Amino acid sequence: MAIGNALSVGLIGLRAFTIDIQAFVSPGLPYFSLIGLPDASLSEARERVRSACQSTGFSWPQTRVTVNLSPASLPKRGSAHDLAIAASILGSCGEIDRARVSRTIVLGEVNLDGTILPIAGLLPMLLHARAQDVDRVVIPRGNEPEAHLVPDLETVCVEHISELIDLMGGTARRHPRPSPTGSSLATPGDVPAHPTSIGDMSDVIGQNHAKRALLVAAAGGHHLLMTGPPGAGKTMLASRLPTIMAPLDERQRLEVASIRSICGTLHHYGVSDIPPFEAPHHTSSTASLIGGGSGTAGPGAVTRAHHGVLFMDEAPEFSPRAIQSLREPLESGSVTLSRAKSSTRYPARFQLIMSSNPCPCGYDYGNGERCVCRERERLRYFGRLSGPILDRIDIQIDVAPASRLTAEDEPHRMTSALMRDKVIAARQAAQRRYADHGWICNAQASGGWLRENTPARSRRPLDDAVRKQTLSLRGADRAMRVAWTIADLEERNAPSDQDILQGLMLRTRTR
Repeated sequence: MAIGNALSVGLIGLRAFTIDIQAFVSPGLPYFSLIGLPDASLSEARERVRSACQSTGFSWPQTRVTVNLSPASLPKRGSAHDLAIAASILGSCGEIDRARVSRTIVLGEVNLDGTILPIAGLLPMLLHARAQDVDRVVIPRGNEPEAHLVPDLETVCVEHISELIDLMGGTARRHPRPSPTGSSLATPGDVPAHPTSIGDMSDVIGQNHAKRALLVAAAGGHHLLMTGPPGAGKTMLASRLPTIMAPLDERQRLEVASIRSICGTLHHYGVSDIPPFEAPHHTSSTASLIGGGSGTAGPGAVTRAHHGVLFMDEAPEFSPRAIQSLREPLESGSVTLSRAKSSTRYPARFQLIMSSNPCPCGYDYGNGERCVCRERERLRYFGRLSGPILDRIDIQIDVAPASRLTAEDEPHRMTSALMRDKVIAARQAAQRRYADHGWICNAQASGGWLRENTPARSRRPLDDAVRKQTLSLRGADRAMRVAWTIADLEERNAPSDQDILQGLMLRTRTR
């Protein structure tokens, strides 16, 4: 018999690659061999594909069936290749047009009764297919809303493997009615998109100093640490940060949607221009933060927060190992996870927001008369946030308890909409300034550019701090970045000495 071909798409992290699937039916004892580094779930496709093909009336060959997944050197995982494996075998047996299926990418998981189930990670697969100029892509009906996100690509949706046979020039002997299992899964169109209202900054009473710090952080993409007693509003402030951040552009929306597609959560969030917000629990492991798992490592919280906010509430309660694992992503904007058989790279350009109590009991503020902690306990508690981590956080502020119960004496309360307008204007000024460098905010500017373009007179406070070794060179660069953001908010072309002093003040906690 001839060799049947079909195309599929594999994923290693967010990197997609084309898989050429070849099936050969040869004489020998009945056996189904699947080769080319499949994982456990893909190896189980043998039973799913056999049963699904037989549900259409196809007589499964009582000889040896060999299916090769090429390139053989790359690991393949998941059940998204089931339908392509079935198409290659049907083509080898002459049930469908081999020439037609060889130019088509086929994606989908098959059930035992032949129904085709939705798959995770379809969006980056479709983006890869469009870049490869393929003729057509066959996808599950349940993923149809996700396919609408990729224009200029011909997609055909199918619910049962018999529809694939008819589509590829064959004739299915039976057309079983798809079971409800194939259509019961949620899709991006089944639920509303990510809500556009997740609270407003005007809900926070007082805390003008903290709101100003959040405004600077959002405008410049700076990392932020808030320290204060319980009930001061730290979590409330952090949860509203996405409402004042600049909306995601088209490229960023697709990147965020691709990550959510891989994680299987795109149907919950939809496609939104609101930056993502991830708030892992303080008992989270290092693998859940950075990513991990056996075989090919999956994305963690730092990747799910890409182009958005990673909020670590009660930061000193996280394990020191988990906190230290953030050092490389904070600098590089990506994370590389190496395993025995593969190395996976995920994007992780997020904005880190931390909150912390000043001590284990939480009341070491003001004169500290309510605090019951020993000095040793206080030092050990906050010492979990090491110097290298704190040095990477641009803005560090104290959040005092609220001094009033209502906001009736605040006639000009700052709303999220007004703050967002200021953030967008500051971001646009930074993007015009860095147009030749590819940076989109001040947090990404290099230290060399900052030292070269910041006025010498304005840099004097930083020079003195570095000379006295009260500030590291990296800390000085970060203070300059904050100063440039303040200048953008005030619509100045360069930071003044007062902007530099404000940048230093925003890096210094009182206790």
